[in-house]
Amino acid sequence: MSNQGDFFILLLERYAEYKNKSGAEVLKMFHSHQLIDYIYGMYELYHIEDIRNAFEDLDEKIGW
Repeated sequence: MSNQGDFFILLLERYAEYKNKSGAEVLKMFHSHQLIDYIYGMYELYHIEDIRNAFEDLDEKIGW
């Protein structure tokens, strides 16, 4: 698996914990908001910053 794929899984799992949801629920939410390609595209930034910055960005994209 690519570094981006590994990071996507890590982000998915951590975001699910952050939102107190299952990984399946978060994956469905990412898909419904068309965020999967977006997250892969943000890999270079997301993986070097504090992961909470990614959470805040995703919350904004989702509308939370």
